[in-house]
Amino acid sequence: MPSTELSQTYEIGATPETVLSHLAEPENYLGLSPLLVEVRDIRRAADVTHYTAVERFRFLGLLDHDNAIRVTLRTDRTRLPDGATVGGDVTSPGGVRMRYSFALAPHTAGTTRVTDTLHLQAPFGLLRFAARQAAAVQTARARILAERLGPA
Repeated sequence: MPSTELSQTYEIGATPETVLSHLAEPENYLGLSPLLVEVRDIRRAADVTHYTAVERFRFLGLLDHDNAIRVTLRTDRTRLPDGATVGGDVTSPGGVRMRYSFALAPHTAGTTRVTDTLHLQAPFGLLRFAARQAAAVQTARARILAERLGPA
């Protein structure tokens, strides 16, 4: 299956603990991903959370399509305060799969350097669309997360 990787690094004006706490909660992805309109069926166990997220796509400016995706969210707090990771897996209808991770590292004076990495797999013909959507979400997420947690 064709695949691609997208990565972006940015700085957030909050500590790694604060950023980790925010990214560890499924509800906080509402608005953090502009496509996400609902989070439901949340099941927590230690540092792993499973949930269903609903993405809304608009085609040709006219038709809405709600895409229910299964998400597994994992947090690793073992390196705090020197850093942490949040990541997981997304399974979407149509054969689109994504592994994602946020590597969090302390930067200067209470800020965090975030490396946001997405690894996408999709059937032939869907990868380009999925990658465009993911890149747009990734770019927006950096801005929105910075606004929510403080300027860098």
